[in-house]
Amino acid sequence: MHEFQHQEDLESIDPGLFRLTQLEEERQARRLIMIPSESAAPLAVRELLGSAFTNIYAEGYPRPETLGLEESEILDYTKSLATYRRYSDPRYYKGVEYVDVVEALARRRCAEAFAANGVSADQLYANVQPLSGAPANNAVYTAFLNPGDTILGMSLLVGGHLSHGSSVNRSGMFYNAQHYNIDPKTELLDYDAILAKAQEVQPKIIVAGYSSYPWVPDWAKFREIADKVGALLLTDVSHIAGLIAAGQIPSPVGFAHVITFTTHKTLIGPRGAVVLTDNASYAKKIDKAVFPGEQGGPHINTIAALALTFKIAQSEGFKALQGQIIKNAKAFADQLQSRGLRVPYGGTDTHMALLDCKSIKGPDGTILSGDMGARILDVAGIVANRNTIPGDKSAFSATGVRFGTAWLTQRGFKEAELRQVADTIADLFAGITPYAKAGGKKPQLRAKVDFAALETAKLRVKALAKQAGNLDDVAFTTGYPHYFDIDDNQTTPWASFQLSGEQIRHFLTYAFSSDIEALAPGESQPTLLHTVKGDVEGTLKCVTPTYFTLTVPGNQAGLASAWLRDLSDAYIQFDPDLSMRMPGPVAIEDLDPLTPEEFSSSPISNNKPYYAGWQADSHSGPALPPFTWDSAEPDDVLMTPLNATHREMGAKMVNFAGWDMPVWYSSVLEEHLAVRNAAGLFDVTHMGVFQAEGPDACLFLDSVCGNDIGALAIGESCYTHFLDSDANVLDDLLVY
Repeated sequence: MHEFQHQEDLESIDPGLFRLTQLEEERQARRLIMIPSESAAPLAVRELLGSAFTNIYAEGYPRPETLGLEESEILDYTKSLATYRRYSDPRYYKGVEYVDVVEALARRRCAEAFAANGVSADQLYANVQPLSGAPANNAVYTAFLNPGDTILGMSLLVGGHLSHGSSVNRSGMFYNAQHYNIDPKTELLDYDAILAKAQEVQPKIIVAGYSSYPWVPDWAKFREIADKVGALLLTDVSHIAGLIAAGQIPSPVGFAHVITFTTHKTLIGPRGAVVLTDNASYAKKIDKAVFPGEQGGPHINTIAALALTFKIAQSEGFKALQGQIIKNAKAFADQLQSRGLRVPYGGTDTHMALLDCKSIKGPDGTILSGDMGARILDVAGIVANRNTIPGDKSAFSATGVRFGTAWLTQRGFKEAELRQVADTIADLFAGITPYAKAGGKKPQLRAKVDFAALETAKLRVKALAKQAGNLDDVAFTTGYPHYFDIDDNQTTPWASFQLSGEQIRHFLTYAFSSDIEALAPGESQPTLLHTVKGDVEGTLKCVTPTYFTLTVPGNQAGLASAWLRDLSDAYIQFDPDLSMRMPGPVAIEDLDPLTPEEFSSSPISNNKPYYAGWQADSHSGPALPPFTWDSAEPDDVLMTPLNATHREMGAKMVNFAGWDMPVWYSSVLEEHLAVRNAAGLFDVTHMGVFQAEGPDACLFLDSVCGNDIGALAIGESCYTHFLDSDANVLDDLLVY
């Protein structure tokens, strides 16, 4: 019988997608990943995610009596299958006899992993079906609240989560969400203030446990507050679940009425979630809220992977790992502070630490935003995320960066390596200059980084990643694209690169000293690249208008490629004007070395008004003639074909640049507002229309217009000014 692609592997069916999986694996090996909500799932966990259990649909739950079984009883397949065949199953689907075993096993192992504070595994009820953390929390709300009831959680701006009552999340839309904060002086939880807030708003649920607050809450104090106001205590320990299971930090079990957590952070399992309680009646409400209240069929492959995750979580190796995660986070935070960087909340006792970017300021006082800080770190190879910190007013203007140590600890990093990472970050940030870019309702916060500081950081990241292992086996076998280090020099006499992109001619014109606009397809020219680490001479060839090759000396290959890539990324400073950036982005890829042509001409064009580093070169070409224009008004007033129509409609007619034209509005603003509320008839027959075409049309228009014409896509337009050679405005234009 023909098996429809069942036995073909991914590479055979979809080579492109297979390649992406290889590149992602390589990215994870090359980078130092410090996203606190990420970890590396073990190979066996990923095997279960891809197992045959992924094919199964199983709405409902295993037989209730499986909750009281020990693992050995659950794994007694013969007995469980006999029971299944005789009595069927409470699920809505058949064919779930092994699914029942898997889910019962996951629930039991979860209870065993989290039993604490005198609460045994037999007393814990685990629902392992939630697809992620937000559905788990929402299921709890569904189980215990009615729409409009009050919940009290930490504000998102100081460490809470979207699902703890944020106004943009359904937890804040369906319920009366109230929030507590931290003490603004100590940046720590103020339990007296939380009690006062709870007494004021009388919540039905209080949420403790956070997404960016780095200290372990006092569970007993939270339970005391909840009891005083008659609230249910929900602890969302998604970030610290692994630390809790390993016994490295205090557990909320025995204090919280309900506990939720995700399983892919410090617990290093698959992407799933759990709702845990020690109250049997609560457990029944939660089960109904998860299914059918919140979701349909569970992901059985994920539940199988969870069963393994909870087994691993009870091992001595896991406990040692979690202890090292905390040590590493403390060492990392301490080293950042010792380097003069501010760590919000004063430190950490979990896996997480934050960094205040506001201490990095530009000459005009502009601060480094969390977004720009995280973006520059990512380019350097350190993966973190922007995050609000105390004092921020909006998640859209966060001034912090959030780091976690789980993934690096899994790779074998200890305190010494985390201090090196902190030093790398401190040195990189010392090379960043923030600035404000005008535009919009308020200036946009941007930043440039010193090329040498950025490239040094990349080399240090590369060394640490190699030290952690896996690179020799993974990273250098798939040919990671667009990744060049400044030390990636070649032993061959020449090195070549392919340069391409929609704005490649713009990019090359501003990056190189030669006259790129003079190059026709098939032609080559000598050129020069000014970098802050020295000049690189080479040969540039135009293959097509959007595809060039560059050949440079092999011993400068790393410098040339790193400089070009960093110019394309647009974070390095190459001009005294911080706001200057190259058009782009462009793609830069390795080629087999080409033999360059020999030229006697200079690589420096005397006719170019600008390119990066032009100040270092002498230019002897003749100056362009000055622009002059003698205008004369026509003797006869001109009329458009709609002139009579305007008059019939009662328009006031005036002489406008020699044309008899209507005046309908007292101001441009009045006209703009009118046509935004009604259809408009515009008489544009008095206007001139020019057509610019060819591969350098945008380059030409960029040189005579006030806006970025090269950034226009097909079908887009912009309003701009037409400038003379001294940047005086000649007229306004619409460019399509």
